[in-house]
Amino acid sequence: MTLTHFDSDGKARMVDVTEKADTVREATATGKITVNQDVYDAVEAGTVGKGDVLSVATTAGIMGVKRTSDLIPMCHIIPITNCKIRFEKVPEKREIHCFCTVKAAGKTGVEMEALTGVSAALLTIYDMCKALDKFMEIGDIYLCRKTGGKSKDIVNPKIVQEG
Repeated sequence: MTLTHFDSDGKARMVDVTEKADTVREATATGKITVNQDVYDAVEAGTVGKGDVLSVATTAGIMGVKRTSDLIPMCHIIPITNCKIRFEKVPEKREIHCFCTVKAAGKTGVEMEALTGVSAALLTIYDMCKALDKFMEIGDIYLCRKTGGKSKDIVNPKIVQEG
């Protein structure tokens, strides 16, 4: 398999998708933030001084999805048709997992948008809670699955193993 973002001279380029057919495409990405007990309790109780952390993080994730092409140089501007952000809390590990699902009908996939949405949401949690915890950890950001396009349906083996 060749890397499509490089020309024959090895220079970066945007992929030409002009001749590709439009298909419905969807991608889901995930990531997590690990926080101290004070942050976890404050998010759970809704007592973080800056406001409703997960609502603001949801908005940030959606905004990140919509601005992906401004952040990632070779990404195409994609008309997003749907974006969903959801969180799962894991109290015994003091983790907040974020899932971002993005949908569009177009010539190129929405994987980067889903990954950007997760990243923006988790960074927003960090920003809103940093007064309570200077050592939060963001990690395990990856693509869970994608549908549509030439490669059809792809499911990350990590997801299949975890059930």
